[in-house]
Amino acid sequence: MTEQTAPTTAADGPSTGATARGEQTRQLILDTAMRLFRERGYARTTMRAIAQEAGVAVGNAYYYFGSKEHLIQEFYAETQREHQVVAAPALARERDFAARLAAVLHAGVDVLTPYHSFAASFFKTAAEPTSPLSPFSAESSGAREASVALFREVLAGSAAKVDDDLREPLPELLWLGYMGVVLYWVHDRSPGQAKTRQLIDGAVPLVDRLVGLSRLRVLRPVTRQVVTLIHTLRH
Repeated sequence: MTEQTAPTTAADGPSTGATARGEQTRQLILDTAMRLFRERGYARTTMRAIAQEAGVAVGNAYYYFGSKEHLIQEFYAETQREHQVVAAPALARERDFAARLAAVLHAGVDVLTPYHSFAASFFKTAAEPTSPLSPFSAESSGAREASVALFREVLAGSAAKVDDDLREPLPELLWLGYMGVVLYWVHDRSPGQAKTRQLIDGAVPLVDRLVGLSRLRVLRPVTRQVVTLIHTLRH
């Protein structure tokens, strides 16, 4: 087994990515882990197996990622960055709220598709309320906030007319809806997860309609209740 040399200076740890070689080793470990998660499942993949497949010492693997959970947090961050890149052309082109929302939801599924084979086994761990891999955990806050920001961009760049009280919490509500889509996708066994695509295409017009209706005076008490609920859940 060939051991890669990790950065050694105080300023050049794995969090700063100071050297090209260190970044290459770090990326190699992450890519290897994702491949093994797909092939063997999350629970059956150990840090030792990841290091062996990557051709680095076990200690070196732990130098860059303290545990499998740290690898998954980096996976969250990478997939979120890719989600933003894939969605960007549609967001630059579209002003219609429904078209922007559908594009972002489909882009999310596009990015996740290569990992569908291990998603179900991984979800058993991520669904545990106390797991650091939960999308609602403190450890996942960076990726979660980036995802909410993407849905904030969906709304901000659109021509949608939204009730003033709903505008601020709406991106978080859209993210929660996206989490529901991801959950459905995890369990979707239709060819190419076609049913998930149908879910998106069916749900987006309904969401668009509800957002538009939020400005009606008769529905404002409901809007206030939604805003109060979101505030309560946050705190």
